[in-house]
Amino acid sequence: MAVGTEVRIQEFTGGAMLYDSSRAGNAAPGWLDPKWWSARGAVSAASEGRGSTALIEADGRSLVLRHYRRGGLMAYLSGDRYRWRGAERTRSFREWHLLYHMYRAGLPVPMPIAAGYRRQGSIYTADLLVQRIPGVRSLAAAIGAAPVPLGTWMAIGRCLRHFHARGVCHADLNAHNILIGPAEDDIWIIDFDRGTLRSPGWWSDANLVRLRRSLLKLTAGLGGERFTAADWQMLLDSYLATAIQLQQIPALAHG
Repeated sequence: MAVGTEVRIQEFTGGAMLYDSSRAGNAAPGWLDPKWWSARGAVSAASEGRGSTALIEADGRSLVLRHYRRGGLMAYLSGDRYRWRGAERTRSFREWHLLYHMYRAGLPVPMPIAAGYRRQGSIYTADLLVQRIPGVRSLAAAIGAAPVPLGTWMAIGRCLRHFHARGVCHADLNAHNILIGPAEDDIWIIDFDRGTLRSPGWWSDANLVRLRRSLLKLTAGLGGERFTAADWQMLLDSYLATAIQLQQIPALAHG
């Protein structure tokens, strides 16, 4: 997929960073290091685990810096290390490029700022820096607090269909990767690590099945009112109605 002239690559000892010069004209390798931000008193919060993140407040901007980590059994075997197969195949560069094209297409995703890798021989580690979306919480957090309004389920279905119409396949669509804003129809999708662009197919149904499985697991001990058959039906009805409206929308170009 073609990118604009504002997209730059800056190489440094042991790695490189990809960034949007129109949004990060003074980008430096330290931008991808939480310790660099912490030394400047800019880290407001941090979390560990898979895809550990640091929330950054600097120069009037709110950013999220994520360090890539493996999940499942592989987390114990290789932690944050990945096999080197070239710069453009690193997890961070691939996700940055996907976010770049989705954001330019008007899809509700975080604005990508920079991505980078550090390489040691046949392995590398990776990081991604994006603009933080203000005033949101995850669908998982919302369900944990109270039943989610039907209007929100409708908005989620509509939002997901916009992504699928563009050929965007989320590799891990779950309740933690769907964000809800102050208004019930403000929906964003995050964490496109291993996301891909695909031609129409059964993968879109598999995305929905994965999401429903996530919701059932999340609400298993919360009581039946937190996620009901009516909630899911509203999501599906909205998804299908939106599909009819978007029949002529072009998919994002495959790269």
